[in-house]
Amino acid sequence: MARTMTTAPVVGNDPVHPVVVPYPAPQMAQGQLQAAIARAKVSGKPVLLDFGGNWSPDCWALSGVLAIPAVSAWIAQNFEVVVINISRHNTNMGIGENYGVEITAVPSVLIVSPEGKLLNTGTVAALSNASKMTPQAVVDQLAVWGKLN
Repeated sequence: MARTMTTAPVVGNDPVHPVVVPYPAPQMAQGQLQAAIARAKVSGKPVLLDFGGNWSPDCWALSGVLAIPAVSAWIAQNFEVVVINISRHNTNMGIGENYGVEITAVPSVLIVSPEGKLLNTGTVAALSNASKMTPQAVVDQLAVWGKLN
């Protein structure tokens, strides 16, 4: 079922407030992933898998952008989201591998169709320098990925 993505919000380039502990306990990932995939099959939305660790300033920055009210509302309209804690690259790594991706940088973001196909092949690490990106650049990248089918 094809979906039309809503227009991405304009958030500008002002600094964001980083979220310092954005990732839940690592053992929650599998259950959250299964629930998101089930929701995606009903909603037709792609699944956004955010791989990272609570030690990473780039993960804090990405989470800060995602916490902007206009962005969080837009994300909820257009994606089913799973935030996956990979600790220090030693937990939940198999989830990325299931989609043919080796997670080597954080944050890494996979966009997966409701049918389980990786949509943003080759660009999963595009937000791994989120702390050096403007909030608008982060949102614009997410918008590009959201239009992939």
